[in-house]
Amino acid sequence: MKNIFLKKINIKNKGFTLLEVLITMAIFSLIMGVIGTFARDLFYYDNLFSKSLTSYDEARKVLQPIASEIRSASSSSLGSYPIEMAENNSFIFFKDINNDGLKERIRYYLSGDILKKGVIIPSGNPLQYLSANETFTDIIHGVNNNGAPVFTYYDSSYNGDTNPLSQPVSILSVRLIKINLTIDANPNRPPAPIVVTTQINIRNLKDNL
Repeated sequence: MKNIFLKKINIKNKGFTLLEVLITMAIFSLIMGVIGTFARDLFYYDNLFSKSLTSYDEARKVLQPIASEIRSASSSSLGSYPIEMAENNSFIFFKDINNDGLKERIRYYLSGDILKKGVIIPSGNPLQYLSANETFTDIIHGVNNNGAPVFTYYDSSYNGDTNPLSQPVSILSVRLIKINLTIDANPNRPPAPIVVTTQINIRNLKDNL
């Protein structure tokens, strides 16, 4: 009788039942699914964060030469004022960008969602800036300022909190320029918009700034 009882116990405790195996497999699959989803999301958001940092750094690097050009604006090769136009989304000035002794007419302007650069090299005798000779370069794609101006302008009274000059701006009053860009190639998808800004004093117009 004792042997029969022991035999029954051994049979009862032998291995897992099919139900136990199925439950274990389901729990294991659920855990693996959660881990996989977490790893995927972690990689996805890390990738977005890295792209955001890269895009921000690239935008800052693009603004640096623009700021350098504007800072060194000077009278044109015809003797005209260093600034030709100062609008919300377009700024035109003169600078010798290739050190050939001639001052190019440089235009930075927003076209759709692209910040573009137009350059006219003076030609002819007497020299002229012919619009037909303007060459164009795409500078930054995905600009989405939502109506906010790319360029704002300030006079010699600027103290850090001063309101920008109202349009139409008198080019003779401009002493400092701010460039403001919100870059968002696809507003309906991450990453979040990148905002870059810089301010420039024009050396040849500088008075009390």
